[in-house]
Amino acid sequence: MSKKIGISAEAARDLSRKFRLLSDQTRLRIVMQLAQGPQSVTALCQALALPQHTVSHHLGILRMGGLAESRRDGKQVIYSINRRVLETLGRRLLTQFVNAYNG
Repeated sequence: MSKKIGISAEAARDLSRKFRLLSDQTRLRIVMQLAQGPQSVTALCQALALPQHTVSHHLGILRMGGLAESRRDGKQVIYSINRRVLETLGRRLLTQFVNAYNG
C-alpha cells in the first residue's frame, strides 16, 4: 500500500524550481561562497576563478529565483544569499522526508 505524500502540487513545483537552480554547479558554488558572507561580483570571480560575465549571469538567475539578494555599496553591488528562502527550503524538504519515513 503506498502512502500519499503530504505536499501540494504547488509546493512540489516551488521546491523543484529551487532545486533546479541549485543543480547547476556554478550556481551551487556561488551559493556556497555567499554562505560565507556577502560579497561583490569581483570577490566572487576571484574566489571561484570564473569570468565576470559568468558570475553575473548566474547571480541574475539566483536573484530571479529568490535565492540571492543584492544591495548597492557605492559603485559595487554586494550579493548575499537569501537565508530565509534557503532555510524554508531545507525545513520543507526535511519535513517531507520525516513524514514519509514515519509513514
